[in-house]
Amino acid sequence: MTVTSTTKKKEGGVGETIRVIIHALLIALVIRTVFFQPFNIPSGSMKATLLVGDYLFVSKYSYGYSHFSLPFSPPIFSGRIFGSEPNRGDVVVFRLPKDTSTDYIKRVIGLPGDKVQMIDGVLHINGTPVKRERAEDFIETEEGVPVQAVKRWKETLPNGISYYTLDLVDNGFADNTQVYTVPSGEYFMMGDNRDNSTDSRFSQVGTVPFENIVGRAQMIFFSVYEGERAWEFWRWPVSVRWGRLFSIVR
Repeated sequence: MTVTSTTKKKEGGVGETIRVIIHALLIALVIRTVFFQPFNIPSGSMKATLLVGDYLFVSKYSYGYSHFSLPFSPPIFSGRIFGSEPNRGDVVVFRLPKDTSTDYIKRVIGLPGDKVQMIDGVLHINGTPVKRERAEDFIETEEGVPVQAVKRWKETLPNGISYYTLDLVDNGFADNTQVYTVPSGEYFMMGDNRDNSTDSRFSQVGTVPFENIVGRAQMIFFSVYEGERAWEFWRWPVSVRWGRLFSIVR
């Protein structure tokens, strides 16, 4: 009897552990699908708002849900449910229209029906230049050591949202563009690092359907210098950008 009782207890303990693990995975799946999903920044197209090595939470609920909100993006329905349109100036993650397996992160610049154009490096929306003020240079750093100063501008959209953009070169290849008319139900996206961003100015991206938007970037929860690996915890004293942790994305 004692041996049988002990065996049952062991089996019960193993079963309870498995149940706890399954419950934890289900809870994590619900949180990832409905509330927040973590993303990391692999490129410099959103400098200096977001840097290579930033890890951030993206809120799924901000704009409602499309099938891209689900794990593996099964096409079980079209459009969005509980939809709420993004505001001009929001930083969003979206699926690339021409390759929906790829996530991009950019800033919403143009709303449906807008006309967007770059003229001599100045953003124009519906024929009006967006207010732009010279700001202090952005100092590029690598492991805390300054390596490059880049011109920075404070840009203010018509709805009053302000943010900073970088200007790597004068008369860059996308500083003068055609007039882009944003189709109904789609959005015009641009990176803050204007001379180093493949965005809606280019055919590889184009305007982004509302359905393709995954969520809004909310908070940087971790950040390591470019070239560092987040999992190498023994290097955290020198590899982590401590000042960026838990900062809100604006």
